[in-house]
Amino acid sequence: MIRNTRVRKRAEFERIQQGGARVTTRSFVLVVAARADRGPARLGITASRKIGGAVTRNRAKRLVREAFRAHPELFPPGIDIVVICRKPPGVMKAAEVAAEWQAARKHLARRIEEARAACEMSGGTQVEPKAP
Repeated sequence: MIRNTRVRKRAEFERIQQGGARVTTRSFVLVVAARADRGPARLGITASRKIGGAVTRNRAKRLVREAFRAHPELFPPGIDIVVICRKPPGVMKAAEVAAEWQAARKHLARRIEEARAACEMSGGTQVEPKAP
């Protein structure tokens, strides 16, 4: 993934998780927040030890990254998304991850619009990361 399509800093993760809108699927929680700029959608992934060891967590993150890369239509520009892995991926494939997200597409679109409205109402201050 390109550097400008990733959420990288802890403050950004915290901003998205605290102020973002949540969409829950069987295996993931997707937290979306709007940004003031209209740059490409950015992805952050959280996989705790609760879902397994390092190999399992890394596989889950690879699947999420691949689904994000393969389906940019789900995430419009100006959106930050944090995906929280809830279950171990097991034998899940990237296409199954994308299918799960596609099934939640309606809810996801509504939450994205809510996040954008909140961003516009706050004048963009809600979405700007705090300086360290």
